Amino acid sequence: MVNTNSFGSNSYMVTTNSFGANSFKLRAYGLADRVREFNRAAAALAREAADGKASVAGSMGPTGHILEEEGGDVSAAQLYESFAGQAAALAESGADAICIETMSSLREALEAIRAAKENGNAPVMCTFTFESGLKGFRTMMGVRPDRAAKEAAAAGADIVGANCGNGIANMIAIAGQMRAAAPSTPLLIQANAGVPVVEDGKTVFKETPEYMASRVAELVAAGANIVGGCCGTTPAHIAAIAAVVRGLRATA
Repeated sequence: MVNTNSFGSNSYMVTTNSFGANSFKLRAYGLADRVREFNRAAAALAREAADGKASVAGSMGPTGHILEEEGGDVSAAQLYESFAGQAAALAESGADAICIETMSSLREALEAIRAAKENGNAPVMCTFTFESGLKGFRTMMGVRPDRAAKEAAAAGADIVGANCGNGIANMIAIAGQMRAAAPSTPLLIQANAGVPVVEDGKTVFKETPEYMASRVAELVAAGANIVGGCCGTTPAHIAAIAAVVRGLRATA
């Protein structure tokens, strides 16, 4: 979905650079009153770059705050208000979809879904980030992939899925669990180019375009309907993934 300069042969959809353009994140820089301006600009820039060759999804990431009921400092109403302002601005700018992504709290995700559905008419995608542990895959707040998929879909998300946090191998397992829980909901998976490692003081991602592409058929077989790339993926990764997806579509 992201990171390509050759839309005609690679991406069918790109995301805006508005991931952290919510009032909570911008308040730290004294810019909370510019949510509408920044999100409108992000959507306009993405649409200009896509030049009619790809759809544009407005990115909405987490606020960085935790709900009071989960031990944090913000209310559900405050989260809703923040997401509503961002979603409305992206919708005003003609985003083809809203992509709520990298979510760890199910409660926060549900507020974001409701805000996006009530403040625009575009399809809403919601993806979560999972970590592998002794009890299997969980978000930082302890949410399982199956529960995340089921509840996000029930809340109105038109597309559910996972992004970030994992390379493509783990995403295959996550996709299978989400597909089983939400069998009729389209599934979006955006893997990292592996888990980041530090080499010579720099953060690098080790999964090559060739390796990621070699696992795409398994990912689709596990239930993914939309495949993209997250952290560490480059135009070369997206091109390699897209080539496999096109081949699978041609033989379907």
